[in-house]
Amino acid sequence: MLVLLPPSETKRLGGTGAPLDLRTLTYPSLHSSRRVLVRSLVGLAKHPDAMMAALKLGRTQAAEVGRNRTLATSATMPVLDRYTGVLYDALDAATLTPSARAWAGEHVRVHSALFGPVGALDLIPGYRLSHDSRLPELALKKHWSGPVEKALRGDGLLLDLRSAGYAALGPAPVRPDSLYLRVVTQASDGRTRALNHFNKTAKGAFSRALIEHAESFDSVTALLDWAESAGFTLRPGVTGELDLVVDQLIGASRG
Repeated sequence: MLVLLPPSETKRLGGTGAPLDLRTLTYPSLHSSRRVLVRSLVGLAKHPDAMMAALKLGRTQAAEVGRNRTLATSATMPVLDRYTGVLYDALDAATLTPSARAWAGEHVRVHSALFGPVGALDLIPGYRLSHDSRLPELALKKHWSGPVEKALRGDGLLLDLRSAGYAALGPAPVRPDSLYLRVVTQASDGRTRALNHFNKTAKGAFSRALIEHAESFDSVTALLDWAESAGFTLRPGVTGELDLVVDQLIGASRG
């Protein structure tokens, strides 16, 4: 089983790990694609104005240029600890038990715009690059789509929690046990509608519950049965999707 998460634009600073070693990252088949993109980003960081335009940064975000300039030599930390923001606040990786973290390292992937999918415990530096960033002569969707699609092929249940922008950087395989998770709320008339901001809180809480349960489900039915027992309303949606139904009021109170 694989759980595929989106990254976050906001990241924790610092780290105690050795500088980036692309050879240690999950999915070695992506090594050359990663190397090209790291070199491109570091090179662009030598031209601050050009980088700020490419990454759509405001003047208050100028420090991001420096982080990209030194990303190949700066300290690293595990992926789950590096990312912050709404989803990762709800996941709260710092309070996971060692055994839960070990399960996450085996079964959780985070889809970075810079590194492609990486393992939850892979060591990465701080950086700034989003799915909609525009690097000179390098289109991220074209750069990543084919290699990531191949990397994600394989057997076993795959649960895709990525946003649409990151899913476009590498489609998940099309098969009955490869499913996109959509967070929805149900109105009083029975109709459902997608949530925006609060869907991140729901995805983070659901991901944490999966990690703490630490079971690699071998079928959609087993996942649905567990979700019900864990207090989640998870049900089949349109073809290729599962709906995680949440109370918007609960989401709002957490926001």
